[in-house]
Amino acid sequence: MTRQSTLRSSRGGRMAMLGGLATGMAGQIIADGTRQLVRGKKPLLSELVLSNGNARRISNTLSKMRGAAMKVGQLLSMDVGYLLPPEIAGLFANLRQDAHFMPMTEVAETLHRELGPDWQKQFKRFGFTPIAAASIGQVHEAELHNGQRVAVKIQYPGVAESIDSDIRNVQMILKMLNLIPEGVNIDDLIEDARLQLHDEADYRKEATLLDEFAVRLAEDDRFVVPDVLHELSGSKVLTMSFLSGGALENIRTASPQLRQQVGEALMALSLKEVFEWGLVQTDPNFANYFYDNDSGRIGLLDFGATRHYPPERQQQLHQLLAASLEQDHEKIKQTAIAVGYLAADDDLHYQQAIIQLLDTVTEPLRAYGEFDFKNNDLGEQMSEQLIELRVRQKFARIPPTDILFLHRKLGGLYLMLTHLGVSLDVSRLLMQSTGLQYQSVKTQGMD
Repeated sequence: MTRQSTLRSSRGGRMAMLGGLATGMAGQIIADGTRQLVRGKKPLLSELVLSNGNARRISNTLSKMRGAAMKVGQLLSMDVGYLLPPEIAGLFANLRQDAHFMPMTEVAETLHRELGPDWQKQFKRFGFTPIAAASIGQVHEAELHNGQRVAVKIQYPGVAESIDSDIRNVQMILKMLNLIPEGVNIDDLIEDARLQLHDEADYRKEATLLDEFAVRLAEDDRFVVPDVLHELSGSKVLTMSFLSGGALENIRTASPQLRQQVGEALMALSLKEVFEWGLVQTDPNFANYFYDNDSGRIGLLDFGATRHYPPERQQQLHQLLAASLEQDHEKIKQTAIAVGYLAADDDLHYQQAIIQLLDTVTEPLRAYGEFDFKNNDLGEQMSEQLIELRVRQKFARIPPTDILFLHRKLGGLYLMLTHLGVSLDVSRLLMQSTGLQYQSVKTQGMD
């Protein structure tokens, strides 16, 4: 759901919103606790903090603030949601569907600053109602004088300037309200998220990434990437060619052959990104993919969350994958230590839990022939194993942030393949897409 609201861009105004959130939550805790005492019930602080009233306060405040405050909530829900109380993890996840958008006056002011006072003359038509809204910006459809349809991505005012202060304030509130389990250090995640957000807030960088993906996929007629109109773009406005087609999830009812083709293409692309290019679009949700029935191509959108993985990191991931496919637990342990999943002195139970999780994640690559993504409980297994890690919180370790972004990539990919209801020979696709060959201990896939 999207709603219109004016964004507070000043540091003081945004801090006041978070301060008001903390004050309101404290008042709610006192009121709810008093009511329970009157009824003869001893209140639990954890239940009071996570009451329905406080959950709504958190959601409403972060949705109105947008920017880094909202993005941190999204990252926490997607990357370490298994470490958060389920009520908070679910609340943060819902933020992805609850963005507010800018009023028309703020849209016009941003375009004036970025494209100049004559920005309107650049367009034959400009739609002020956004066709999409997210945490950092919103997208408008427009038409140029030559008849070309374009998508104009406009950043919310003050978002880039407020990233550092928003990050500090949200981190403070999470700790103050004890929403992060004891013994779990999210400082590195928060810092990496801060740097990632600065990259995402620079639309010139995203334009460069769009150009790079366009070059890499130029000979692959399965995909199309928007062309950047650099003359109508800047650090806070990104104008691109408009991709035709509908949401990717709409093809869930298409023919098995079409769904199979799309599923194979998505898997092949993801494998190339991670193991060949070292250039990974780490936000694989349905909204970032289109399918055009006329051309039969998959449209790729939103490259702000793209991450580079240097050759030495790619080599570590190769080694971890090889060990997991061989199901050599000692090799898995050593490569997991190199990657950062484990430390040499970690508890034996925790080491075994991580090895089991990696076994589950790589199951599609070890299956005989095709792996049936629809008729399996792979997602449930992964969730149960992550919950088990969370229950034993004193052993909890957050992997390096670049690995967490790969978690998001893999989790989103598996979810899309499940929704498409496809069966894929993943090991064959790995070899075809990257040229890599691994010795795999094959396991009997599900019928």
